[in-house]
Amino acid sequence: MTRTITVGLDGSSESLAAAEWAAREAGLLGLPLKLVHVWEPVPAPMTQAPLIGVETQQHWTERVPREAAEGLRLRHPGLVVTTEQLSGHPADVLSDAAKDAELLVLGSRGLSGIGGFMVGSVGLSTVAHAEVPVVLIRAGEQAADEHEMDPAGIPSAAAPFRPVVLGFDIESQDETLIEFAFSAAARRGTSLRVVHGWNPPPYYAYGLATDLELHGALAHRETVALSEFLRPWREKHPDVEVTEESLYGTPGNHLVDASSEASLVVVGRRIRRNALGTHIGPVTHAVLHHSAAPVAVVPHR
Repeated sequence: MTRTITVGLDGSSESLAAAEWAAREAGLLGLPLKLVHVWEPVPAPMTQAPLIGVETQQHWTERVPREAAEGLRLRHPGLVVTTEQLSGHPADVLSDAAKDAELLVLGSRGLSGIGGFMVGSVGLSTVAHAEVPVVLIRAGEQAADEHEMDPAGIPSAAAPFRPVVLGFDIESQDETLIEFAFSAAARRGTSLRVVHGWNPPPYYAYGLATDLELHGALAHRETVALSEFLRPWREKHPDVEVTEESLYGTPGNHLVDASSEASLVVVGRRIRRNALGTHIGPVTHAVLHHSAAPVAVVPHR
């Protein structure tokens, strides 16, 4: 079975932005794009209302993916675009529909002013339970936003991509997450910026503020550990320029700061089988809500 880039589509501006991003990513990967439109069944008494009867509902669910697909084919010649209409709870249906996908792409409403996401319950639930990487795209996201300025200082999709940023925890190393980030940077022809945030063990906390020598020793230890771990990955991907940043403080804050100059932020999510809880760690949760760039959440063991 050919893997696809799958995108959840509901006709909103954020889902249309997600479809555009997904089409560009499908082009980079050489994969087909599948638009999945999910609608929740309307309770029987409501279907009798003149404005939301069965015929109106069917017309709307068919029109949204059809028109979106036609537009994507025009804007991305050669891209294979298919559509699928499903019913049920969106988070459950999307997670299931994407099981054989390369990526699942979702839209998320952007916050005005400082940027970032307004991730709703459907988005969070899908991210928490999907078995494939999920990418969140803001409403209004444009291709040029992922690129450097051109020589005239104007945003342009013809300019090189901005770096891919990887949020990395030395204590929770996973090859799936790292390979995803290196591959994303390679196909964009850009660099990979690895950001590792660290805090001292609790028993160091009280003396750290006044003991600069101790702080320096801990910082050096974290920097060396990060560099040593990434060494074989640099050798495996020699064409990807890598910058390493081992920073004292809250990892989520450092990643949000780095997102302002990124084409994509990559973070991980540990797979948990327990049905209770959000299944999203605090760092990933912070990045999802405040990143200025698209965010890829990669599930791992």
